[in-house]
Amino acid sequence: MSVRVLNPNAEVLNKSAALHMNINAAKGLQDVLKSNLGPKGTIKMLVGGAGDIKLTKDGNTLLKEMQIQNPTAIMIARTAVAQDDASGDGTTSTVIFIGELMKQAERCIDEGMHPRVVVDGFEIAKKATLVFLEKFKTPVVMGNEPDKETLKMVARTTIRTKLYEALADQLTDIVVNSVLCIRKPEEAIDLFMVEIMHMRHKFDVDTRLVEGLVLDHGSRHPDMKRRAENCHIFTCNVSLEYEKSEINAGFFYSNAEQREAMVAAERRSVDERVRKVIALKDKVCGPEDNFVVINQKGIDPPSLDLLAKAGIVALRRAKRRNMERLVLACGGEAVNSVDDLTADCLGWAGLVYEHVLGEDKYTFVENVKHPNSCTILIKGPNDHTIAQIKDAVRDGLRAVKNIIEDEAVVRGAGAFEVAARQHLVNEVKKTVKGRAQLGVQAFADALLIVPKTLAENSGLDTQDVIISLTGEHDNGNVVGLNQHTGDPIDPEMEGIFDNYAVKRQLINSGPVIASQLLLVDEVIRAGRNMRKPT
Repeated sequence: MSVRVLNPNAEVLNKSAALHMNINAAKGLQDVLKSNLGPKGTIKMLVGGAGDIKLTKDGNTLLKEMQIQNPTAIMIARTAVAQDDASGDGTTSTVIFIGELMKQAERCIDEGMHPRVVVDGFEIAKKATLVFLEKFKTPVVMGNEPDKETLKMVARTTIRTKLYEALADQLTDIVVNSVLCIRKPEEAIDLFMVEIMHMRHKFDVDTRLVEGLVLDHGSRHPDMKRRAENCHIFTCNVSLEYEKSEINAGFFYSNAEQREAMVAAERRSVDERVRKVIALKDKVCGPEDNFVVINQKGIDPPSLDLLAKAGIVALRRAKRRNMERLVLACGGEAVNSVDDLTADCLGWAGLVYEHVLGEDKYTFVENVKHPNSCTILIKGPNDHTIAQIKDAVRDGLRAVKNIIEDEAVVRGAGAFEVAARQHLVNEVKKTVKGRAQLGVQAFADALLIVPKTLAENSGLDTQDVIISLTGEHDNGNVVGLNQHTGDPIDPEMEGIFDNYAVKRQLINSGPVIASQLLLVDEVIRAGRNMRKPT
């Protein structure tokens, strides 16, 4: 009532209405994303305003592309997207976990319990679960030569939830090899050094890893070679085109000779730069060698002509990011001036060739000696297949990066959630006094939503699955769910591992948002940007 006095136009939802609005929003978002979880999850089809279609299972893509109106649902979606930004996966899990926390809390609150008591229970359970996660995780020693099989297991678990099995297994090898290619000991992994290039060409299984670089443009001169072997790569950021003066100047001449002399003088500085590049080529190239210039700035037609006559392949206007990748892939260094050029600034590639696809040209730089940068070349027959693979590759790269940095993995297939639930119910709950026990119980039951949903999406009976899993855990066996048969399996034997960083982020962020939403007792729509009454 007091808000009405302050602002008669304000819309107010009181205690129970506000709480139920929040709970219903969380449950609604959970129901939308629930069916996507796990390798057996279904696919959503998003249709844009212009009729463009997107097929995806990726929770992050769905939450970003869907137009969500409800303010509570937007808040949960932002948390899940932040989870993806922080750890690269776990968006769907975050949404369904928050939804389930709200659902379990609703039962307690409907029986007359105060939300604050539930929230206190959540906080105790969250701390206990994080401590349990530290004990439950499996340490992995990385060293200078990480164990490829462990990395593949984690990447495979992540990618199989986004794509069908055969393609996921192929991408697993690509993703692991690309991260190991760019990894340098004692340095943080920069995933931007993996170029992700796509071509609408052939099939999705033709996606491959290029240990080198693929540029999305070709040479601009008809006489330049389309394929060159044993190439010296000259990476530069030098303008090889005529540039107008920055001040307005007029030139007056009285005869044709003066005009010719002026044109020659204008070109002289550019031609000198080109000749220095040609002189370097003559100095370092043997009869079997080729010379490739890749320039970040422009090269005008007369300069291209001079380079073509000297047998040099030249590409202009390369992306700045590609200049960094080129130096890492081929060696040498990026040059900003053509003065005092030496052979040390050149990189080397065994093969440089151009691939023309419709009106698009692609230049491949391959067979490099010590690649510290590489390209994942995604192929697919249509745009939504390519977009799907792109999302999966990004998540896979982040999963491999996380495991190298965390040096730990967590047994998957719902094993952690069931183990954590049994730990909370059998041990933690007994140490908690008073009604906060019910909050701990609610948190423990909410954790089971992951194995429940995995079972549901596989067409299995959820009650049977949960009873058999909890029974095995009570006997001291750490088991997960076999999605084909519904029987308990040992995730370690099956090679199903989750990211430690994803689980930690999930346990950290989910209860925080759920607690905040449960403590809302009034929703007031009376912001400054409310429309003035007409």
